[in-house]
Amino acid sequence: MDPRYSGQDILRCDLCVTNAVQSHCELCHVNLCKACVGEHLSDFIKKHRVISYIERTSMPTYPTCPKHSKNCELYCEECDIPVCSTCISSGNHKGHHLSDVLQKLISKTRDMEKDLKELETKIFPKYEEIASSMKTKKDNLETHYTKLTTAVTKHGEDWHREINIIVNKQKSDIDDMKTKHLAALNKEENEIKHITAEVNQCILDLKKMLDANDVSLTSAYKSRNAELRHLPPDLNVSFPTFSTHQINKEKLHQMFGSLSSLSITREECGNTIKPLLDDPEFITTIDTGYKLLYSVSCPSDVEIWTCGDSKSMKLYNLKGKLLKPIKTKSRNKPSHIAVTRSGDLVYTDPHTRTVNIVKNKQIQEVIRLQGWTPYNFCSTSSGDLLVTMVSDDNKQSKVVRYSGSTEKKSIQFDSEGKPLYSSGDLKYICENRNLDICVADNSARAVVVVNQAGKLRFRYTGHPSTTTGSYDPYGITTDSQSQILTADWDNHCIHILDQDGQFLRYIDNCDLQYPWGLCVDNSDNLFVAENTTGKVKKIKYM
Repeated sequence: MDPRYSGQDILRCDLCVTNAVQSHCELCHVNLCKACVGEHLSDFIKKHRVISYIERTSMPTYPTCPKHSKNCELYCEECDIPVCSTCISSGNHKGHHLSDVLQKLISKTRDMEKDLKELETKIFPKYEEIASSMKTKKDNLETHYTKLTTAVTKHGEDWHREINIIVNKQKSDIDDMKTKHLAALNKEENEIKHITAEVNQCILDLKKMLDANDVSLTSAYKSRNAELRHLPPDLNVSFPTFSTHQINKEKLHQMFGSLSSLSITREECGNTIKPLLDDPEFITTIDTGYKLLYSVSCPSDVEIWTCGDSKSMKLYNLKGKLLKPIKTKSRNKPSHIAVTRSGDLVYTDPHTRTVNIVKNKQIQEVIRLQGWTPYNFCSTSSGDLLVTMVSDDNKQSKVVRYSGSTEKKSIQFDSEGKPLYSSGDLKYICENRNLDICVADNSARAVVVVNQAGKLRFRYTGHPSTTTGSYDPYGITTDSQSQILTADWDNHCIHILDQDGQFLRYIDNCDLQYPWGLCVDNSDNLFVAENTTGKVKKIKYM
């Protein structure tokens, strides 16, 4: 059974340990099945109060004072302990803030439930994901070292018999490094498994405490979530390489080739899990001057590029100062802008069917299409461009990956040969941290997410509570947690999804007006381009 769900097993009677629980004795704190109630009540020496088990969940047990053997009905906030009436009258808690112990139970229970949810839905899956990645690293290890051994062997075959000893020596060196490399990965994997087991144990302990509804246990609870949010540093291994030389019998040992050293280091990846704020915070507003604003992109944490109903693209700082305007090469309005990993501005020009890049104040054409019109795009982690485009007859649309001007992959149909996307031109696109390709398809009223190979992962058509078809997606972006954020234009809000398409929450408390373009900076601050006001709003949501 999956340890995350083992707490859902049927609760057994404390007496017979066989039948399901139906009743509970409040005074003895014993869970009972129907058959064992009579046996329990037959003990006339003790007092009993048997109620249904469901009723028991709404009647928590007061903790007993260890000093005075009385029920503790109050809670001392300064001492962080339950206290009884005698404790209060003794003067030991004079001047201390006292609260109702049951209210404290409710507060702590909520905190525990919140911790449990984070452990189950965020922290534990992340550790599982890291543990799973070890298999990929081991597969890469086998592939690399196999290629390395093959290279050494092939080079050795070109030499005379007298150099076999050198070949065998270097093979042995490779095996030693491979063993060390594998040992390092195994150690890392064991550490991850150990921490994952701790996370799982926290989940089980929390479930047990929540089920017990015991104030003593609850008040003693100390959250470990802050500690467990800090994920372990990533194991960074620099693979050894093999360098060959021309055969020179006089310098046989030196000329055969050498292996670089195996380097195994641990690099902090910065993948601390960031919880969502209960109430996203509005930070600042930048007025761009556009009558209609479409796109916003962050070249850094202190600047933003924008484009709208104008032939000029504008760079602003966060105080709203215009730093640089750039006109398109054709003097046409750009459809979309984005910034590459190297900081260069890229824009699409549907009128000329081109994708263009601005380098050193010079505009260079990167892609020119025939039979298709490019509209929106994003720059990927590998430096490629993912471009959405529509056919001239407006009947087809697709996403194409480009490396420079070279087409690498076209994504248009699902596994059954059906179109993945609608034929409309309003499609915003981004690449997630897990390399998924996320498209906000406005005409389809959906977010369509495929993996790197183009296989459909899921479609999101709005929160179940909304009216079918009312979801109005425009801009889309992702953050450091692989969460997907989409602008819901007509409903004046932002939807936040996890990487598997599960709805997490709305951002709807920052007075947003017709949000269109979105981007997230390196600090996970959200920038929202309001279409009709021409303003960009900066929002902190994590």
